[in-house]
Amino acid sequence: MKAHTKETQDTMTPAKALKFLKEGNSRFQNNLKANRNLLEQVNDTSEGQFPFATILSCIDSRVSAELIFDQGLGDIFSVRIAGNFVNEDILGSMEFACKLAKTKLIVVLGHTSCGAIKGACDKAEMGNLTKLIQKITPAVNAVTEPKEKNLRTSSNLEFVDNVARKNVLLTIDRIHSESPILTEMEDNDEIKIVGAMYNVTSGSVKFC
Repeated sequence: MKAHTKETQDTMTPAKALKFLKEGNSRFQNNLKANRNLLEQVNDTSEGQFPFATILSCIDSRVSAELIFDQGLGDIFSVRIAGNFVNEDILGSMEFACKLAKTKLIVVLGHTSCGAIKGACDKAEMGNLTKLIQKITPAVNAVTEPKEKNLRTSSNLEFVDNVARKNVLLTIDRIHSESPILTEMEDNDEIKIVGAMYNVTSGSVKFC
């Protein structure tokens, strides 16, 4: 499989980009990698890149977007931060990726058993991590069940995963509210912004 070129990127649509990622994750789950020469792709992309998607994911070592979507060099912009939330710098990176580099799809990718989410559920405090976790707290508060305090902790993995899903949705809301550029592009059908959850047990990605 060759690296994307300007010509292949120009034919890409948001729906086609999403289809590519779904097909890639299916290959990953079945241990069937696309036939690509990465060293050849190094050469192909040495003078430019033409990725088709931008993926915001967690830094979790099990959640490498390139691997779980079976993509090669030059295929996606990968933005990673614990808890997969957005801030001013990440929004700027996304605006660059879509408006200038012409990617057609933004995916906010959460995952099961997320350590950052667990920390937010437990109200953990440790150095700069404290401020990071506070950015996830709105998702914890938005999940109203269960109400019992002893069940709203990292030991309740169902609660943790529900908070992770809510965090994905709230992150998409922030993209819409804080980036007029990306919102306008989506309104004009130039891009699509979607959420997804990766299951660290099965390797599957479920899109919201």
